[in-house]
Amino acid sequence: MPSYDQLVNAFVTLLVTLDPPGLAPVFLALTAGMSRHERYQVAVRASIIAFFILVLFALFGKTVLTALGISIPAFRVAGGLLLFVIAFDMIFERRTERKEKSAEVAITRDMIHNIAAFPLAIPLIAGPGAISATLLISGRMPGVAGLATLCLILLILCALTYLVFILADRIDHFLGETGRSILSRLLGLILAALAVQFVADGVIEMWSAIG
Repeated sequence: MPSYDQLVNAFVTLLVTLDPPGLAPVFLALTAGMSRHERYQVAVRASIIAFFILVLFALFGKTVLTALGISIPAFRVAGGLLLFVIAFDMIFERRTERKEKSAEVAITRDMIHNIAAFPLAIPLIAGPGAISATLLISGRMPGVAGLATLCLILLILCALTYLVFILADRIDHFLGETGRSILSRLLGLILAALAVQFVADGVIEMWSAIG
């Protein structure tokens, strides 16, 4: 059974990489002109699709890496570096700009009926950062109990994302531009620290294997 520290680390890492509050304005942009019922349908479908994608990587990601000859420590270093880049973008608000551009592309290509799958589920919710974080955490939480706990955490976070989508207009109004900017930078700083820890752990494991 995972320890309390492992559970907290897994929850915080995935919460920051999924960034539900940061998705609220993007969801509003993607669903502009839709009725409340249609927004509910998009929110449910996007959350469910993202959940199953992340669970798939949590359960079989390590097997795929092994088949490709990639060690967990090596992936931990690579994943940590990727998460650090995402954190850097969050601190300087580049990630928000990319999300808004994805929303604009989806609307201009008349993909209104498929936005739950793309770009909401992929790559906005279950993006490279969330997938990498899921793989990294699954390596730290082995065994049936560990993977079951990870899947439960993913379920909670996807449910939270759904709730944020439902309350997107209220959250966006409450936070405002200043609130979103402060929250994004704070979460980015936390993610940067977690990313450095992932890289450090990976380097130590590789060094131990060599020695």
